[in-house]
Amino acid sequence: MAQDPKVRYSRQMLFTPIGPEGQAKLLASRAVVVGAGALGSVLANHLVRGGVGYVRIIDRDFVEESNLQRQMLYDEDDARRHMPKAAAAAEKLSRVNSSVTVEPVVDDVHPGNAESLLTGVDIILDGTDNFQIRYLINDVALKHRIPWVYGGAVSSRGMFAAVRPYETPCFRCLFPHPPEGRGDTCDTVGVIGPIVHVVASYQAAEAFKILVGAHDRFNPYLEQFEMWTNMHMQMNIAGGRQPNCPACGQGLFEFLNGSEEDDVFTVMCGRDSVQFTPRSPRVIDFDKEEQVLRNVGVVERNPFLLRASIDDRTLVLFRDGRVMIQGTQDIVEAKSLYAKYIGS
Repeated sequence: MAQDPKVRYSRQMLFTPIGPEGQAKLLASRAVVVGAGALGSVLANHLVRGGVGYVRIIDRDFVEESNLQRQMLYDEDDARRHMPKAAAAAEKLSRVNSSVTVEPVVDDVHPGNAESLLTGVDIILDGTDNFQIRYLINDVALKHRIPWVYGGAVSSRGMFAAVRPYETPCFRCLFPHPPEGRGDTCDTVGVIGPIVHVVASYQAAEAFKILVGAHDRFNPYLEQFEMWTNMHMQMNIAGGRQPNCPACGQGLFEFLNGSEEDDVFTVMCGRDSVQFTPRSPRVIDFDKEEQVLRNVGVVERNPFLLRASIDDRTLVLFRDGRVMIQGTQDIVEAKSLYAKYIGS
């Protein structure tokens, strides 16, 4: 259908801090959302509905029934089809606003692909639940001077902060070291939907401010919320840059330049799964694998992934070479299953 921006975005343009000029800037802007789960689905929804001209959505996972309570873009059909979240999100959002470009990327962000996936944009939005990836985002953002907005939500707690390279503290200034252990996750302590929407909506608002150039309204705080007890805390971080910060102070992008000598098996945070990530991209031949795996289990397939249920374990194969072994957190067992059914 023919679309008139003056009609579609009329209420947003009536908001004086954006107005027609700001809307034109949004339409010319490019954003990437890393993670299309709870936070990411809200973020992508706001960006596309608000008229950000190009939105790349990156996610490695697929839709499951347990996601539907809080991940707003997905439905039961997506879960039944085991749709990759990035693809399902793009499918929905293309029907919401066909005048903007939504690019789904079904992949895992790692040092080998982070720069290609996270650059060429005006802003990076954090929709992940993973500190390692946040440090990686921070390195890319600093190296390429791209602003980004951090966000996290679990249980009824959440926080966010906007990072403008070399103007504000970077993520590593605020959190010098990754937390020990895996900490609380949605899969271990739960999460309520409202805290997700609050945090992601604040993140999206910060993104709009940055994209329209509302410099007088940039948020100088690390904001924290606890919705069940109605608590809100602001920590002023405006003067929090650390001269000795390895990232923004010394230019040592340790997470981006991390060694990738070996293939990686990683226990999925808070989930009964181990993910295999190859050290270099490789393409899985679904036809070939399906023929082999049908001899040992029940196989389901869609254009993005192949699932093989073998006894009480499930192998999920992605075209980019990743394999998720569900039903175990034992890396030794996962390596054995991978070698047995996929290859050495």
